[in-house]
Amino acid sequence: MGEKDIAEKRLLLHDDIFASIWNVGMFHGDEVIRPDELTDVLPRSTYKAGGKLHEQERDIAKLWKDSELRLALLGVENQTDIDRTMPLRVIGYDGAAYRSELSAKPVKMYPVFTVVLYFGWEQRWKKPIRLKDCFTVPEKMQSFFSDYKIHVINVAWLPDRVIAQLSNPFRQVAEYFSYLRKGKKYQPKDENVRYAEEFLDLMKTLTRDNRFEAAKKNVKEGESMTMRSILLDQLEDEARAKGEAEGRAKGEAEGRAEGRTEGRTEGETQEKHNTILRMLRKGWKLDVIADATDWTVGEIEAWLKTQHLQPAQ
Repeated sequence: MGEKDIAEKRLLLHDDIFASIWNVGMFHGDEVIRPDELTDVLPRSTYKAGGKLHEQERDIAKLWKDSELRLALLGVENQTDIDRTMPLRVIGYDGAAYRSELSAKPVKMYPVFTVVLYFGWEQRWKKPIRLKDCFTVPEKMQSFFSDYKIHVINVAWLPDRVIAQLSNPFRQVAEYFSYLRKGKKYQPKDENVRYAEEFLDLMKTLTRDNRFEAAKKNVKEGESMTMRSILLDQLEDEARAKGEAEGRAKGEAEGRAEGRTEGRTEGETQEKHNTILRMLRKGWKLDVIADATDWTVGEIEAWLKTQHLQPAQ
């Protein structure tokens, strides 16, 4: 079993998480399955093909026993990509489980149920969800084709009210993927994340985000942490970037304002210079020009020197 498969399964092996996924995803939040009614079973089954014995393994399998249904096998399959062969795979897992029941001595017969958890956020899982989606069935044969439907939970598309009912920390997983799907900035909470090590393994594998790997190095077995602390570096980087952007915007705005002020001042000064020159050409005295322009005689004389001009005597 690969590291990716192990990481995806560890968190969901916890009975409370497993039960929460079924209750919220399939039973609309009703507590149909209780964690204490679940028992771990090996998710492996064997079959014979080509004269050889083969083994296949589903992601997670648990036996469920309650007062109404004597016993059932519940399975969960994790998917990050849409697989067009998924109905064939699921019917293979379920069929192998039924075959194992027949092989038991004495024979144990109980129903098998499987749900597919789809973690993709760029597109919703639409098809295939039925066996007939995988084939082109001639119309004249459709009436006696034995179809088979799979049940897919689109994690990133769960409504907020549904996500709120999920057990911690799968609730944080669903929230994170919901934000990714909506293209919104994730707002981490201060709520403790249970099963922190398994949670970080799952998030690292599903998102390929190195921050979850870095956080895992700092977490001790059995220790809790919050999503806010896990993503603290992200928050600090975003705050720093926001501050820098606001600083640049403020500087640019102040620069534009200063430029407008300087432009107005220069324009007003140039107009005053032109007025002084017109008055001088008409032979006006400096004291009269000073009264008309709000400049002193000394200021007018100083400016005329910079222009190499002499006032009329």
